[in-house]
Amino acid sequence: MHRNKRITLLAIYFFTLLVPALAQDNRIQYPTGLRNAYFGVNIGYINYPFSMQQLEPGFTADGVTVPHVAVRLVLYGLPINKYLSAKITYMRPVNWVQYRNVNGDLQNHSVWMNIAGLTLQGRLPLSKKISVSGEAGLGVITRNGFEINGVPVVKNANYGTGLFGGAIQYHLNKKWDLQLSTAWTPEHKKTRQPHTLFIAGGFNYNLYPLSKEKIERNTKTGLSFPKHFLMAGYTTNALGYGVNDAVSKGPVPIFWGGDAHVKSGFSVSYQRNIFHARKVFAMDWGLHTGIWKSRDKGETIFTLSLNPVLRFNAVRSRNADFFLEYAVAGPTFISKTKVDNVPLGRKFTFHDFMGIGVFAGKEKRIVGGIRIAHYSNGNLFPQNDGVKIPLTFNLGYVLN
Repeated sequence: MHRNKRITLLAIYFFTLLVPALAQDNRIQYPTGLRNAYFGVNIGYINYPFSMQQLEPGFTADGVTVPHVAVRLVLYGLPINKYLSAKITYMRPVNWVQYRNVNGDLQNHSVWMNIAGLTLQGRLPLSKKISVSGEAGLGVITRNGFEINGVPVVKNANYGTGLFGGAIQYHLNKKWDLQLSTAWTPEHKKTRQPHTLFIAGGFNYNLYPLSKEKIERNTKTGLSFPKHFLMAGYTTNALGYGVNDAVSKGPVPIFWGGDAHVKSGFSVSYQRNIFHARKVFAMDWGLHTGIWKSRDKGETIFTLSLNPVLRFNAVRSRNADFFLEYAVAGPTFISKTKVDNVPLGRKFTFHDFMGIGVFAGKEKRIVGGIRIAHYSNGNLFPQNDGVKIPLTFNLGYVLN
């Protein structure tokens, strides 16, 4: 089982790495891994009948609340030919299952789950606008249960299974497809995980190669997009974690926190531009390594990450270009599975960061910025408490 899970993860992240790995030097055209790719969002009804059967012997509850709204994302889809495509998906309920008053403790206890998928989808056109499709492949189900006084009540689970589905699609235009879809996973008796049925409506967004006319317009702006640059960073919690908390809490969180806190650290990062639009948007891939010291016990942590980075050149001037950056789900090796007694899952995790920066100086060769960061495994494993990285101050040089 452990070997199968590793194979599943390697397959999923192979597709993640495919995008930057196939990048060409023609940075005003989509890189090879993104041409004709698609991304999607589906929202709808999920049925996963949790009940008293998931409780371990000796435990009872007054009731179980099972929310029925869920989201399924197509993180990356790539057509193989006109009729067949491969895709990576992620599905989870919006809210978690709640067990109430277990053995009279007057508490609510959460059980969360999600399903990652690596599937093939066959498509049959019925007309120029309408098509039907079927889907089958590998699903990885992760469930995080709960304990009372150190005794498991609903156990954790993490296993591979079949993932099947279908859809009816309406081709709205070249970029947008609307669809009604369904997805299903079978019951897993060994872990007492119920079956899952998802019925939803949503859309796919298609990336087609840019036209020659648009490429020509993009080349005539006279604006610079550095090809690659190197930075060193120093991390400190001297100013606290206020920025992290401000963007990860509240009514509309746009980032993540973490139960393990880094006190200080040193990092080195390299970024290479693989695509840029006319004025504002740029996409980089980056290699990042860091050595961190935890806040509570002073433990040393080492990380090595490969990051897809989205960069937005917000303000341009003669002597400086200011930008915003956001990186998400960078595959990462982390040297510890527990930091300050906080469980992180496995030594495979993800690196996310967001920040502001500037290219300045003669020919805008100096690059600097401030970031916050986060490590967690995206609930691929039951234990996923995460690591919070406070302000990091970066300074570097544009190499080209």
